[in-house]
Amino acid sequence: MADEQNQSGTQAADQNADNKGNAPASVQAASATGDSTQNNGSRKFVVIGVVLLLVLAAAFFYWRASFTEDTDDAQVDGNLYQISARVSGQVVKVYVDDNQTVQAGQLLAEIDPTDYQVALEQAQANLASAQAEYAQATVNVPITQVSVGTTVSTTASDVRGSTDLVAQAEKQVEVANARVLEAKANAQKAQDDVDRYKPLVEKDVISKQQYDAAVAAAAASKAAVSEAEASVLAQQNAVSSARQHLVQSQAQSEQSVKNGPDQVRVQQSRAAAARAAIQQAQSKVEQAKLNLGYTRITAPVAGIVNKKSVEVGANLAAGQDLMTIVPLTDLWVTANFKETQLTHMHAGQTVSIKVDAYGGRKFSGKITQVGGATGSMLSLFPPENATGNYVKVVQRIPVRIDFANLQQEDGDYVLRPGLSVTPVVDIK
Repeated sequence: MADEQNQSGTQAADQNADNKGNAPASVQAASATGDSTQNNGSRKFVVIGVVLLLVLAAAFFYWRASFTEDTDDAQVDGNLYQISARVSGQVVKVYVDDNQTVQAGQLLAEIDPTDYQVALEQAQANLASAQAEYAQATVNVPITQVSVGTTVSTTASDVRGSTDLVAQAEKQVEVANARVLEAKANAQKAQDDVDRYKPLVEKDVISKQQYDAAVAAAAASKAAVSEAEASVLAQQNAVSSARQHLVQSQAQSEQSVKNGPDQVRVQQSRAAAARAAIQQAQSKVEQAKLNLGYTRITAPVAGIVNKKSVEVGANLAAGQDLMTIVPLTDLWVTANFKETQLTHMHAGQTVSIKVDAYGGRKFSGKITQVGGATGSMLSLFPPENATGNYVKVVQRIPVRIDFANLQQEDGDYVLRPGLSVTPVVDIK
């Protein structure tokens, strides 16, 4: 009876529960069991996903630690070009301002060119004068050669002529001596005739007229002797004169033969000096042209103007700084890697370069060289480890990384020297 009452009570309760919209207790138990199974399956997937992520992260970090090296102690480097005046003068025009982009060869400023134009014209005039002197000296060389040859030939002819004159004079002396002998013989004969005629005229054998003729002939013969002797003296003097002329001709011939080549060499030296003067004058012209060109100050590379300190009207001295040009193309990266990172690092390895300033924009590059010393050794005050307590510090060595495709990857010229980058080197 009691069981029937309990069963009827249970049925009444179930009916009341159904009337109220609630599930029976058996149904609720089955539903709770299904929910628990679904939750366990979701947890398994979550755990598996987390494990996979951890495995992938561990693999990534292992690969990164084993096959790459990176550092955040790196920056973009470039040669900063200091623009300075190469000549002194007053600035007449300035064409750029600070932070202006310029191209290679673009005109930056101008210095008053008047003084340098005048110097160029003067140098050109000096060059023309030197060229004229060289032309004259060049013409004089063959003229001197011909003159020297003529002088040598003339003096040689004079020697031969003087020799002939000496021989001729000596022959004339011999002739004069013969005439003296002849005159003396004639005088002796005439005197003998007088001596023979004298006793005959005294005896009137011959006429007085014949005797007087003999006396006159004897006197004439004596006069002829005197004349012949005088002629001998004259011819001897002629011989002496001819010999002196011969000596003089020989001296002149020897002097012309000896001094002729020297005279030619002197003219050749003058021509060489004139040619050297032309070269010197030409060098001055070129220097004047350079100085005139230096009045136009141009950009050596493409870049951005910074630290401009020149204005129109300023008087510049040679070597005075005017502005700085920061290059846009000739750039590289200097990365200071720890010494423990250099074990497998060498030139030629590829590098991925991430630029901090542009949201991690990446560029490609390669290592070109590893620094020759650590940064501390290259500092102004290098460490002296032997002077105090030694503390080992991991050193850093600068590594140069050149951009591989800078023109393609930086077509908009966003890179600037000094920007921080993070290079990742592929060491395997």
